[in-house]
Amino acid sequence: MSSDASGANARSASLDAGPLGYLALGLTLLAFGLLQTGVLHHTGVADAAGLAHVVGGIALFVAGLWQFRSGDTFSGTAFAGLGAFWAAWSMGAGSGMHGKNAAGLFLMLWALLAITLAAAGWQSGMFSRGVYGLLAVALLLDAIGTLGSAGWLVKLAGWVAAAAGLISWYWATAALANSGWGRAVLPVK
Repeated sequence: MSSDASGANARSASLDAGPLGYLALGLTLLAFGLLQTGVLHHTGVADAAGLAHVVGGIALFVAGLWQFRSGDTFSGTAFAGLGAFWAAWSMGAGSGMHGKNAAGLFLMLWALLAITLAAAGWQSGMFSRGVYGLLAVALLLDAIGTLGSAGWLVKLAGWVAAAAGLISWYWATAALANSGWGRAVLPVK
């Protein structure tokens, strides 16, 4: 009986939710960032709230829990923490978060998580640096722009967030393609 249990644990540990997490993060950041830039007419960042809640919040949080279960503390923390961020953000997106000071503080506090992830993941390679580093910059620019009522800075934050989203999306695509083909068809490091 114990050998069956250890076999089940070995199988679940080999299942990686990393591509799901990076795909969810990438798509959410890309939508949030592009909508924040104002490049799509008659849309606003609040239009990303549904995607942020379901994909960025729930899917990312579940991927984080799965990574914790498989023993990956870094990805578990990143995905679960950012899942909580997107879920909380989506809840306040339509309400205006009770003013610019509250919204700016919210973004600044979550920027601290992104800075922690960028520092902790620095040795993991350029994709980790790109995703978490650009996310930290985007959140800081967004917080400063929101607090200072500088729309141009908020739009710049949107472009930086979209760039982080593209990197995260590519990372997930490369991981899935490489595992599907059984060889490196897209560079990941």
